[in-house]
Amino acid sequence: MATPRIPVITQNQVTSFLSPRPQNSHKGQFGTVVVIGGNTGMIGASLLAGRAALKLGAGCVHIGLLAENAPGVDMQQTELMLHSAKDLLRPLPQTGQGANVKTVFHPDVFVIGCGMGTDLAAQKILHDALKLEVTLILDADALNILALRPDLRSQLVARKTPGIVTPHPGEAARLLGISTEEVQSDRTDAVQKLAARMNCSVVLKGAGSLCIGNDRKIWLNTTGNPGMSSAGMGDVLSGMIAAFIAQGLDTDQAMLLAVHLHGAAGDALAQQQASVGMTASEVIEWSRWLLNQWLK
Repeated sequence: MATPRIPVITQNQVTSFLSPRPQNSHKGQFGTVVVIGGNTGMIGASLLAGRAALKLGAGCVHIGLLAENAPGVDMQQTELMLHSAKDLLRPLPQTGQGANVKTVFHPDVFVIGCGMGTDLAAQKILHDALKLEVTLILDADALNILALRPDLRSQLVARKTPGIVTPHPGEAARLLGISTEEVQSDRTDAVQKLAARMNCSVVLKGAGSLCIGNDRKIWLNTTGNPGMSSAGMGDVLSGMIAAFIAQGLDTDQAMLLAVHLHGAAGDALAQQQASVGMTASEVIEWSRWLLNQWLK
């Protein structure tokens, strides 16, 4: 029997999720994103995710950093609000048993894992985040911790609130307990298994990223190019997904729009003869420009 053809994400499809902002808009209408990560030597990963969320339209963006002596301000993007990671997940006083951890803020979406590391402090952060009744986007070291900690995987599976995991092939292999080569030899099977085992929507990144949503339908993304094989691209993608969730799209719409737009921005850069040496920061700027063109 022939393998069913996987539908391709199109620009017309994802732009149908968009609508112009009303004239009397204010930042509270466009949501709050919290990014948690940025352990020692990896602060830039969380800053990239936060900058992407801000420049793709989120109303407010808070970043919680694990690194000691972390900066109090992002001098390149002073609109971002920087904190200690533990302050963003500090439990509020509660009564009764089985109450969920609450946070100082009330965000629409959390991005967890960008540059977070896998030490005990990072594991405690992920443990607490999984108890939140808020949409989670899990990337990078959050996925590596899940591969190490079956108890946290069980906690993720038991969640009722939507989640998205965004592994590259190596991270997917660790989560599935197989080799990267096995993931790449049958990416469709891998993304289906990840969605079932994680109880989440999934972006399996790579050349021809595969997206699988809550309805377990698979989509193929064909935007993007080899110039995007550089540090920070995944952090930017996570921030973009978060921005669209904060602005009111459902998790699957946000995932498809962000994945397609992210790759299209890289393609626009490549057309400017910038394939070699393309940076994630540049992709943020071109993603914002393209989004505004699409809104027209």
